[in-house]
Amino acid sequence: MRTADSGRLLREVVRLFTQAQSVVIQCNTTTNSQCNLLAELARSGPLALSELGVRFRREKSWVSRSVEALAGHGLVVKVNNAADSRKWLVTLTDEGLQSVNAWNAALDNHAEHLLAHLSDGDRVAVEKSLFVLLKAMKQD
Repeated sequence: MRTADSGRLLREVVRLFTQAQSVVIQCNTTTNSQCNLLAELARSGPLALSELGVRFRREKSWVSRSVEALAGHGLVVKVNNAADSRKWLVTLTDEGLQSVNAWNAALDNHAEHLLAHLSDGDRVAVEKSLFVLLKAMKQD
């Protein structure tokens, strides 16, 4: 398979998988971008507003509005930053963490359901390929 064909195949798999995953969970009180922000906080722990902007490649105003909206839903709080008193840290509330954990469980179950359609040999091959791709993405 040529590289261009592999690129199209990967994009199509990602598109269909993302589309299917968005059906599995509904971010009822937040936008998809805000759901991603919550997931990042769950992965990394408390972050400064500026760091959230860097990670999401968004302007400070977008980050501030998103954090305020999430705080309004009780999913995050801003706390003092002991390392730099000029910056707030954004952290998940217990409710925010429970939401992210529930979404992750539903998404993991969906992925397992999809992989269950594969033969044992194909599943092993796909999982091996995913590890190789993940390694390449982390190096990029």
